[in-house]
Amino acid sequence: MQEEHYRPPDDLPEFAYRGARTLILLHENYLRGFLQTWQAARQAGVSLPATRDPEYVSDEKLLVHVLRCARKYLEWMCHALQLPDPDIDPVPDVTQVETAAGAYLEHLLERWRQPLARVEQERFFRPEFQSWWKVDYCVEAMLEHAVVHPLRHQLQLRELMASATATGEC
Repeated sequence: MQEEHYRPPDDLPEFAYRGARTLILLHENYLRGFLQTWQAARQAGVSLPATRDPEYVSDEKLLVHVLRCARKYLEWMCHALQLPDPDIDPVPDVTQVETAAGAYLEHLLERWRQPLARVEQERFFRPEFQSWWKVDYCVEAMLEHAVVHPLRHQLQLRELMASATATGEC
């Protein structure tokens, strides 16, 4: 994110807890960055390493995984805080995700901008809630997890691209 060119979205409300606002903006930035890197890796013909993990068996599955997790993180936070469902459309399936990813990402990010705005800071830290994968998180920790998730996969793709370039595979 280049600060001199950065401007928050026009539809971002005021937040009771500015830390949540910052994390949501970081999440948006890293999701956009992941999609750009995914598209660049795809265009370069980079292959994912062989794995038995069903989330990583193809480029499309990885893209679905990152978008679906972003959806599920917000749904979990809203559920934990007893907020209304954020009404996020389902992620496009693997046969449609490449062409639908840009529009879906905009929908997803728009849905992320509202639900946590009125939540007071204290509710982000206590109590902890069990995640859907059976690990306890406070909402702040889940929000931080959501921020780092696309960044982690973006770095993995960048490393694969660098390795492919160094070995002449691209």
